[in-house]
Amino acid sequence: MTPSEEPPTKAVDIYRDTWVRFLGYANEVGEAFRALVPVSMVWATYGVATVYVTADAVDKGKKAAAAHGDSPGRTAKVAAAVVDTFVWQALASVAIPGFTINRVCAGSLYLLGRATKWPLPVRKWTTTAIGLSTIPFIITPIDRSVDLLLDSSLRKIYGGGEKQD
Repeated sequence: MTPSEEPPTKAVDIYRDTWVRFLGYANEVGEAFRALVPVSMVWATYGVATVYVTADAVDKGKKAAAAHGDSPGRTAKVAAAVVDTFVWQALASVAIPGFTINRVCAGSLYLLGRATKWPLPVRKWTTTAIGLSTIPFIITPIDRSVDLLLDSSLRKIYGGGEKQD
């Protein structure tokens, strides 16, 4: 294959293709540590995740603005990119996984209290380990579920169901 025949390479999205993506999961780490740290620290992790979500939405808006130049409907396309990204990230990176890890940890702490005679600090650290180890397993199913949800709802309103990459 000659260089001119090679498929074009997709640009690296700093918010989705690099370590920066993990900032969106800061609140899941906070939820996993909820039993061990002050609640203010947990809320601070939600602040980190929210800044990440907002930065990605702004980035996608800027890219949409550049891609559509002065074309008609530019404002609507930029707004759709920002809204799609913000809603997707808020659900897939913050709300759903945060709730999931919170419930996994709460359930684990409760079950460990009922099923073991371990001291409370051991139960809390075990709960944190369970919460942290759950994070990698929930990411892909949640991402796919949020895609399906948005494809069947919000994306139908503003652009034929196209996902903002």
